Formats: sequence, C-alpha cells, structure tokens
Amino acid sequence: MNIEQILASKVNEAVKKHYEVEPENIEFQPTRKDFEGDITLVVFPMLKQLRTNPAQLAENIGKYLEEKVEEVAAYNVIQGFLNIVISDQYYINFFNDVKDREDFGILLPQSDTSGIMVEYSSPNTNKPLHLGHIRNNLLGYSVSEILKAAGNEVYKVQVINDRGIHICKSMVAWQKFGNSETPESTGLKGDKLVGNYYVKFDQEYKKEIAQLQEEGKSEDEAKAEASIFVEAQEMLRKWEKNDPEVVKLWSKMNQWVYDGFEKTYDALGVDFDKNYYESETYLLGKDNVQKGLEDGVFYKKEDGSVWIDLSDEGLDEKIVLRSDGTAVYMTQDIGTAIQRFADFDINQMVYTVGNEQEYHFKVLFLILKKLGYDWAESLYHLSYGMVDLPSGKMKSREGTVVDADDLIKEMADTAKNISEELGKLDGYSETEKEELYRIIGLGALKYYILKVDPRKRILFNPEESVDFQGNTGPFIQYTYARIQSILRKADFDTSAELSKDFSFHEKEKELIKQVQLFPETIALAAENHSPALIANYTYDLVKSFNSFYQNVQILGIEDEDEKVFRVQLSGLVANVIKSAFKLLGIEVPERM
Repeated sequence: MNIEQILASKVNEAVKKHYEVEPENIEFQPTRKDFEGDITLVVFPMLKQLRTNPAQLAENIGKYLEEKVEEVAAYNVIQGFLNIVISDQYYINFFNDVKDREDFGILLPQSDTSGIMVEYSSPNTNKPLHLGHIRNNLLGYSVSEILKAAGNEVYKVQVINDRGIHICKSMVAWQKFGNSETPESTGLKGDKLVGNYYVKFDQEYKKEIAQLQEEGKSEDEAKAEASIFVEAQEMLRKWEKNDPEVVKLWSKMNQWVYDGFEKTYDALGVDFDKNYYESETYLLGKDNVQKGLEDGVFYKKEDGSVWIDLSDEGLDEKIVLRSDGTAVYMTQDIGTAIQRFADFDINQMVYTVGNEQEYHFKVLFLILKKLGYDWAESLYHLSYGMVDLPSGKMKSREGTVVDADDLIKEMADTAKNISEELGKLDGYSETEKEELYRIIGLGALKYYILKVDPRKRILFNPEESVDFQGNTGPFIQYTYARIQSILRKADFDTSAELSKDFSFHEKEKELIKQVQLFPETIALAAENHSPALIANYTYDLVKSFNSFYQNVQILGIEDEDEKVFRVQLSGLVANVIKSAFKLLGIEVPERM
C-alpha cells in the first residue's frame, strides 16, 4: 500500500471511533509549501455527513494517526486542513525499495485479466496520413501503452476504410490521367501517389461542373451529371458486384497505400496487433439488425428501411438499414463491435475518433446495450479535438493537408536548426547528429500534442514545440541526457542502501515525493484515457529535479553517503523519465 492508502484506512478508523460512522469522502492533497507537512487531509467534504467543527474533526483524526500510524511523525491543523508530516524513515524505506527498479510504477497483466482493445488511426486508402491522423495515432498508441502499464492486456487495432466512392475517385483519376505510373516509376510513396489522384479527381470534377453550369445546368444537376463522377459511381457498382478488372485495380492501388502507411507508422513509432478492413466488415451487422428487429429493438418503416427510436434517451431516430437492404456505417459498426468481442478475449473497447463523431458513438453504444450486450457498458469513445495550424484548416481533396511524412521531416529539420544555433552538438558525427535530430524532432511533436487534454483543440506550432526551455519534449529529453552525463561521471560504487539515520535535504525529499506519484499517475491516466496526465507529471518531475540540481552538489560533495544517494536519486529520476516517455511513445537520448 502507498502512504495515501495507509492513511485513508486509518482515517476511516478514526472517524468511526469518534463519530460512529464511516466517512463517505476522504480527500488528500499535497501540503502547500508554506505549511509544515507532506500530505494534507481536507476535512470539509466530511462535514456534511458528520456535522461537526472542522478544526476539532481534524484534531481528532490527527491525534489518532500520530498514535496509530508509525509513518506519521507529526501533524498540524490549519482551519479545515490536517497537514500530516511523514517520517523520513518511510521515505528511506521507499527509496531503498525502488532505487534500482527500472520498471518502477509499471504493472504486468495478471493471468486472469481480460483485455482492452484500442482502435486508432483508421485511415482511408485514398490519401496519405496527415496531421489529424498524427494526433489520432499518438493518442491511440499512448493510451494503449498507459493501459498496458496499468496492468491490462491490450490489443491495438485499426479499421482501414478501403472501399466506397472516395476510393473509386482515385482509381478513376489514375486510369484517366496516370499513364500507368507506379510508386516505383515515380519514386513516390504509394499513399502519396494515390492521394495525388484523389486531388486530381476533384480538380477535374470542378472543371466539369463549371462547364455544365455554363451550359445551363443547375449546380446540383452538374454535380450529378459530370462524367468523371458518373464513372466513379459506375466503378463502385462494379466493385460491389466483384468485377475482376475493377477488383484487380482496387487491390493494386490499395496495396500501394498500405505500403506507404507502413513507412509512416514505422517513422511515427506506432503499431497494431490486427487490421480490420471495411471491405470485409461492411456487410457485418445486417444479421444483428434482423435479430434486433425480431426482438423489438428496431422497427421498419413503410419503405422497408429499419430504424431505432432513441427519443426517450434524449437522442432521435437513427436509420440502421436502408430500404434496399444495404448497410449504413452504423450497421457495420454494430457488427464489427460484436465481431471483435468474438475475435479477442476483451471486456472493454476504446475508439479513438475525433469529437465530430460523439453523437455517432452515443447512438452506437446505446444500440449495443439495447441489443443485450453487457460489455456495451465498458465501451469508450476517446474523443479528441482538431489540430489547427497558423495557416488554417486542412482540406484533403484540395491538397492543402499537412502531410504526416512532411511534418515528421520538418520536425527533424527544425530540431537541427535550433540545435545548431545553440551549439549543443559539438563532437558528434554526422550520423549521430541526424539520429539525434530525429529523436528530438519526433519527441517535440509527440509531447506538444500529448501534453494537451485530448478533448481540447490544438494550435500546432512546430518551432514552439522544439524549444529547449519550458514544458516541451526537448527540455525533458535534455534533462534526461544531463542525468546520464552525471551517471557516466560517477566512477565509484553506487550500490549501497540508504542508512536508517539518513537526513534529507528538503530538495531531495521533494524529489522523492514527486517520484512516488508516478504509479498513481499511471493509474489516473489509464482511468481517464489521458496521456496529458503522464506528460505533465513528467514535466513536474523534471522541474523538481532541476531545482534539486541547482540547489545541491551531486558529484562534488565530500560526504560519501550523500554523494552515493544523490547519484542513486538522479538515476531513479532518469528511469522514471524514460518510463514515462515510453508511455508517450517518445525516445530519450543518452547524450544531447
């Protein structure tokens, strides 16, 4: 048990002893720096239940803790706050227990643990990944790693949207204007090549619309009658009828895109345990709708379409099957969810999808619940905000997106320019420099995006993200590298345990207390599906280390026990930084 759990148990005992009830709400917080203490019990939340004087309540609890809990050295009461002083012995024992643990704070899955599935990325095969996909991928991957660190079995999946009119648009444009070019013949990644033809389709489509409008057609008529659009519709019909030539072209161009995606995923450092393909899942769910119709969950309208009425739940009516019997997105999402619980031993599922789809997931989860699936209660929509740039909003079909590969390269270039200006890399070979630019650039990108609460919209500024000061990835990476330098210079035995009569410097104790928060931060981040909690915890830890570094000597101190301890403490902080950044998918450099 950690110290808060120990104290909570005894607070419960104290309240039962004095007031003959169990407290409903026990709330701790770090003690404010202008008061003596390590942990503060806030007694105000208990007053509604206990109806007593807050100072007297705090005094009664404090006296009980001092008598019954060996870790409590003293206490003081300030109005409705009980400030608890924890003994140095507790921190000595804690430090000796964790100082050599590189995996401190990380839990392993239990043998009887059911898994959690996290879906993220889920791109279309008509264009490369862009900045919006980057936030999606970074969030999904990091949440997966955090859930894993909290002791869960985790499965990472994506649904690849590889069918539909948007795919056919790229195919038609390549047929008409591509001159049989390939990724090999052009030197382009396959996803970029296909994406170029999606843009080309839109350009040609707009030209045809304008021409038809000049000939007297209305805008709606022009859009429907443009020959290139009619060709795309016809290609989709042929694909749905399994036309061999169309399927062959579809398979070839999709493979180009898959190969391109893999290179981007590799560069970004994300991976998946299984890919689901919309071309294989789009027929799923129809049987479930039919069963739901028989059970009275759905109803059929006069035209034969199938709906669900969710007005009693504050939503509206939602179609789940068209009148011609074809599926809508909701149909296949119902079927895919059910299929995944059959494919994997899971009891939870997390969908990493932008906040514009919040209503869709409310409806989906409610439908699955009404269909009788108990696990529907544990479905979670990891909803996130848009990523904006100083230049404005992105549009895929107009070719104004920020390409993920280009952004990754730009981040490395930005790291290179700033590093050279600061003169930080003297003595590095060119190969070492390029690798370091990659690590710093990617670290800056990932941290800048992940430090923000997922629900908030982000204005992304590449140069600001690569600042070596403040709440940035490079600042934290630099601190880690600084610690590694200290450890390399420590050419003496650092294996000794901390003695029982050791006395802490206030900066040492502050740092240990910050380290101690890591396991509960992981648990909280997992519970809230929020990498931002890990990112900002790490920044606080680094600030605490830098305050320690600036206020005490580490290698230059004469006292051997103190010197060994400070090197050990620095090493423990470095391990926690590395572990925390691993949960964010960020590498840390040994030198910088």
